Amino acid sequence: MANAASGMAVSDECKLKFLELKAKRNYRFIVFKIDNQEVVVDKVGSPQETYDDFTASLPPDECRYAVFDFDFTTIENVQKSKIFFIAWSPDTSKVRHKMVYASSKDRFKRELDGIQFELQATDPSEMTMDIIKGRAI
Repeated sequence: MANAASGMAVSDECKLKFLELKAKRNYRFIVFKIDNQEVVVDKVGSPQETYDDFTASLPPDECRYAVFDFDFTTIENVQKSKIFFIAWSPDTSKVRHKMVYASSKDRFKRELDGIQFELQATDPSEMTMDIIKGRAI
């Protein structure tokens, strides 16, 4: 079903992979891209992969959407997990791509039920592990 505002569709694979990340913890992260007016899965990271692996998987000059499953331990020594939605829009990407990703973001995010935090980043300094921890804890 295409989004009337941006004409963007979301592949079923996006929703299925997100449900697997959320319910089964099959993935540490999922990177999505827009391809031919449809949001599709670009890359997935295994549960063993790190936040550094995740950030390295984002192209330096192309926009992407991503979800990252952040595990942490609270002060009370309780294991927790928070799911982040990250809108990656580097300054070096094409203006048209930035506009398409920006206009489709909210519609796509609504398809992923269970997002707890959102970050928008134009360079890696805006999505460091310290920022993730600061939002989650």
